[in-house]
Amino acid sequence: MIKNEMKLQIPSRSSNESFARIAVASFFAQLDPTVDEISDIKTAVSEAVTNSIVHGYMNEIGDIFIHAKILDDDRIYIRIRDKGCGIDDIKQAMEPMFTTCKSGERSGLGFTVMQSFMDNLKVRSRKGKGTTVILTKTLKKRI
Repeated sequence: MIKNEMKLQIPSRSSNESFARIAVASFFAQLDPTVDEISDIKTAVSEAVTNSIVHGYMNEIGDIFIHAKILDDDRIYIRIRDKGCGIDDIKQAMEPMFTTCKSGERSGLGFTVMQSFMDNLKVRSRKGKGTTVILTKTLKKRI
């Protein structure tokens, strides 16, 4: 059951990555997460949004759609979607150190980082249609 949710649509400008990270973390602040949990959420969202900006849209501006939900038992759900170029091979893209960035400026660890900070990561993509990243995590119960 959904307890609360929010939706956000932003242009794929690098300056909006920090806004997306803070907006999503602020939304989940109502659950009184630990500092570590907020840091995990911010990092995972940052990686997903950066992937949309750098790889999804490359040198053009498109929209990034973020849908965040609070579910039963303090489970959080974050969907980050773009309508960019899509991923040729998701399995390969999720391998540590794999990057399509030719400049050498990217480490190829985005999906690995997302997996390490969240309980679950799902990636769906269609060439020429875009990519959807779904992140879920159960926050620790407060006493």
